[in-house]
Amino acid sequence: MEGIAALAARVSQIEQLVTGMSSAAVTGASGTTSTAAGAAFASVLEEQVGAGTSTSTSTLSAADLAPSGETRINGDPLPVALAGHENGRLPEAAVSAVGDTGHRLFEPAARQLEKLLAAAQAQGVDIGITDSYRTYETQVDLVRRKGLYSQGGLAAAPGTSDHGWGMAVDLDLDAKAQAWMRQNAGAYGFAEDTPREPWHWAFQT
Repeated sequence: MEGIAALAARVSQIEQLVTGMSSAAVTGASGTTSTAAGAAFASVLEEQVGAGTSTSTSTLSAADLAPSGETRINGDPLPVALAGHENGRLPEAAVSAVGDTGHRLFEPAARQLEKLLAAAQAQGVDIGITDSYRTYETQVDLVRRKGLYSQGGLAAAPGTSDHGWGMAVDLDLDAKAQAWMRQNAGAYGFAEDTPREPWHWAFQT
């Protein structure tokens, strides 16, 4: 936890350093385009990761931790209402409660999930929610505990998770509920889009 706290503190310092930097696009070694500020952010994070602040269960590279661009991890464009925000750092106004479940999602996703849950209940199907919107810090902690998906774990690289946009939900599903979701979730905008994670349902715009 000390390593994560140190990383979080360093991220805050870096964000202050890059404030006001040029937003001119640069091309990184991977061939992806980012802003100059993002490149600087990634460069310093790479130094921090190399200094031993990576998680205990997975190796995080600077690319893993760099601020995400304006597209979701699956390549779909972000909803206009989320443009200009950062994954895992959404303002309170951008997320909405899902009924009285204690969970939050991007507002249109929350409303559709409420309708889905009501329809399932009306048909005698019980669906629970285990996870929804995740802050950036929560994403970092999840990687520490469950490992990176790309390395066989169950967590997306911090700053890239659909959960960080409030656009995905993890559900508690028995066999009956799983079958119901596969047959009906699409009508409410949700899709089972992640191999090895039948509980993960993403809201499609």
